Amino acid sequence: MLQPSIDSLMTKINSKYTLVTVSSKRARELREKPESYQKTSKSKSVNYVGMALEEIDAEKLTLQGKLD
Repeated sequence: MLQPSIDSLMTKINSKYTLVTVSSKRARELREKPESYQKTSKSKSVNYVGMALEEIDAEKLTLQGKLD
């Protein structure tokens, strides 16, 4: 099973479209500046999208205001 689960992520951000948008934007940021990764206690992912989703699940990355 993939972690974090979609059910867990949907409790943090209630729109799948917004979830994809936020995580892809964060994944691009991580690709450009990997040192900005906020490691969580459950971190397992080695790819940037997975890292972004783990940050959302751990509530280290949240949606605020308008997306560019």
